[in-house]
Amino acid sequence: MADMLQPDSSSLQLPGRRYTHARNILLSTPSTHHANSPFQMVEVKPRMSHPFSVVVAIDFGTTSSGYAFSFTQDSDAIHMMKRWEGGDPGVANQKSPTCLLLTPDLRFHSFGFAARDFYHDLDPEEARHWLYFDKFKMKIHSTSDLTMETELEAVNGRRVRAIEVFGHALHFFREHALKEVKDQSSSVLEGEDVRWVLTVPAVWRQPAKQFMREAAYLAGLVSRDCPEQLLIALEPEAASIYCRKLRLHQVLDLSLQPIANGFDLEGSRPFDSSFRQAREQLRRSRHSRTFLVESGTGELWSELQTGDRYIVADCGGGTVDLTVHQIEQPQGTLKELYKASGGPHGAVGVDLAFEAMLCQIFGEDFILSFKAKRPAAWVDLTIAFEARKRTAAPGRANALNISLPFSFIDFYKRHKGQSVEAALRRSNMNIVKWSSQGMLRLTQEAMNELFQPTIDKIVKHIEELMAKPEVCGVRFLFLVGGFAESPMLQRAVQRAVGRTCRIIIPHDVGLTILKGAVLFGLDPTVVRVRRCPLIYGVGVLNRFVEGRHPRDKLLVKEGREWCTDILDRFVCIDQSVALGEVVRRSYTPARLGQRKIIINIYCSSAEDVAYITDPGVRKCGTITLDLPEPLPVPGGAGAGGGAGPERREIRATMQFGDTEIKVTAVDVMSNRFVRASIDFLSN
Repeated sequence: MADMLQPDSSSLQLPGRRYTHARNILLSTPSTHHANSPFQMVEVKPRMSHPFSVVVAIDFGTTSSGYAFSFTQDSDAIHMMKRWEGGDPGVANQKSPTCLLLTPDLRFHSFGFAARDFYHDLDPEEARHWLYFDKFKMKIHSTSDLTMETELEAVNGRRVRAIEVFGHALHFFREHALKEVKDQSSSVLEGEDVRWVLTVPAVWRQPAKQFMREAAYLAGLVSRDCPEQLLIALEPEAASIYCRKLRLHQVLDLSLQPIANGFDLEGSRPFDSSFRQAREQLRRSRHSRTFLVESGTGELWSELQTGDRYIVADCGGGTVDLTVHQIEQPQGTLKELYKASGGPHGAVGVDLAFEAMLCQIFGEDFILSFKAKRPAAWVDLTIAFEARKRTAAPGRANALNISLPFSFIDFYKRHKGQSVEAALRRSNMNIVKWSSQGMLRLTQEAMNELFQPTIDKIVKHIEELMAKPEVCGVRFLFLVGGFAESPMLQRAVQRAVGRTCRIIIPHDVGLTILKGAVLFGLDPTVVRVRRCPLIYGVGVLNRFVEGRHPRDKLLVKEGREWCTDILDRFVCIDQSVALGEVVRRSYTPARLGQRKIIINIYCSSAEDVAYITDPGVRKCGTITLDLPEPLPVPGGAGAGGGAGPERREIRATMQFGDTEIKVTAVDVMSNRFVRASIDFLSN
């Protein structure tokens, strides 16, 4: 960093680029320099947080969502939200389906079961004018250029800004949660007494995390003036935090369930029966919605030695997230050993495979037309499949029956001039039969075809992760998330890695992340070290070195030679960053009277990059420093001294060890804080 030189004159303007005069400040003596790090870091203690009275966590999922809360004076008790009315027979309604209904004039109408049931009861013609959204969280993950203007498409084809849809959903949860908290609180609670926690997949990048924060501001969860009142929790991390508390009777250990072809070795009961029996027993014994958690770590961890590592696989509706942690004794804090990984391999993949199967049988043109003309009936069909999908198990002998809505059967006859049964015969798809009761009968082979592509991706990702040197020797694999309830997935994971590590499933597996998010809100310092998923840095000028820098990067300014576009790295891929560690850079305004400094941030998933123009490097955000009027300097210009005004130095401090990247800044001369913000949504 000694060769980090900048022109003394104002910012250099090149077409489409801006270089801000900057210099690096060394933060510590060479003896504390981090190995293999392009910069030096300093550790600061986290600021004392506001003494919140209650923590409310919202687990915003792709297929289902819910909230839970805990009072800080009684932090061993986690209160789950009230049971939702409505729902499907045989399905535990511990959460609400993530679906939202807007009126034809775009006003909020309902969320969850209420939205689904009202939409179902609408007249088919009237339903075409209402806006029904479900599984819309996946749009945030799949959109590469996410902004505040990104739109979502309702079932009827109309489009609305995504930030408004998410804002409506979070506002709904805010109203319900606050009412329930106030009903249980013995004291009067003000808005600032509540700390909110929102869960997001660990594989989400900074724009998606910022999007959820912006939606929370829009929903009125917190004010922009109190950003620390809202925490973003990473879903597998939250699950890991809760799993620390588990006792042996609260989990199913698949390692103790040897199987062959979907049954235990005696062949006496289906593979998933132990899990279902345990869950049913837990449900019967639960007389309240309050869960008590261990004040320390649970007895499951007594088998772990210092340095042992484990994996949490969060298998949700939309994404699968894998994180590798090490528990640090005796304090019980967590250290991330490998950057979070995963992808869009959630249970929605099975739904998409079912839709593809319908297209193969009835024709893609018909399915598209039916979805557009009979949107409510299409939702009914997907609900019917969802309920049956949950009962799919390996080794199941009898077929699964999926009820087809009458409007589907009638619409097909009008559209194609023949019956649904004739379409099935003509498709030659022998693994799907027709029942005279108006149902599709999916054989075990058909269910395998629907599940296998998604499950194969999950298993492959787990196996690839466990093969990495940083991860080898894992003792436990925790399966969490809604999709982890699937016996099909359980069997596949056990077969793949059951001989190398113990596979543990918490009984209330669908609520693991929600409970962990509450614990994270009570103590955000529990994860002490995280890993950076990407390189982050800025573009700078360095002195040009012949033979080292390419000639096309040469810039001559006032007789001096500079190399442009150099990527000054803040952090590297998979680098360990402890909570409280910061990176500092100092920036000087290019001209007197400048009131704002804007710095472009670049990121890359490739390690061998040197310039911001290299393939794989992209601009991902901006840091904005709002500069106050400088304080008058005694003896300076205007004071009769004749000397010119001193160049201002703005020192920016960036924190990468938290779940979000944060920035603060100070005017060195006056020691005043400078308003600093970081934006990943305005590209």
